[in-house]
Amino acid sequence: MSHRLTTACALMLALVTSPAIAQGNYSNRELRRAADAAILSDLARERQAEREDRRQPYASPGYGSIRSATGARRACASEALAEAGRGAKIVGTPRASTMATGWEVEGGVDPGDGHGAIAFVCSVRNGSVSGIKLQP
Repeated sequence: MSHRLTTACALMLALVTSPAIAQGNYSNRELRRAADAAILSDLARERQAEREDRRQPYASPGYGSIRSATGARRACASEALAEAGRGAKIVGTPRASTMATGWEVEGGVDPGDGHGAIAFVCSVRNGSVSGIKLQP
C-alpha cells in the first residue's frame, strides 16, 4: 500500500511542479485521474507479480528445480535411498515417465537387510519431489 501511495505522491508532485501546471493548463479533475491511473497501474503490476510467483516451480531442498527426466530419476533415487535406510542401494536404473506437470519415477531399492529389492514409485511435480512410496 505504501508503494502505491509513494507512486501517487511522486506523480502528483511531478504534475504540480510541471510548467503546464504553473500555466494552469490542468484541472484538479485531470490531476486526480492521473493519480488514480498511477495507483491502478501499480495494482495491476502487483497482481501480475503475484500470479507469476504462483506459477514458479517449488524448489526442493537439496535438489533445486528439477527440469529433466534425469534430474527426476536422481532426486527420486536419493529419496528412495533415504527412505530405505543405511546400506541401501538402487537396483538397476529407475525409469521416468512424463506426466502433465512432471514425472513419475519407478525403480527398485535393496535395503541391504537380506530380503531383496523392493519397488518404489516417486512423483515429481512442479520441479520438486512431491511424494515417494516404497512397495514391499
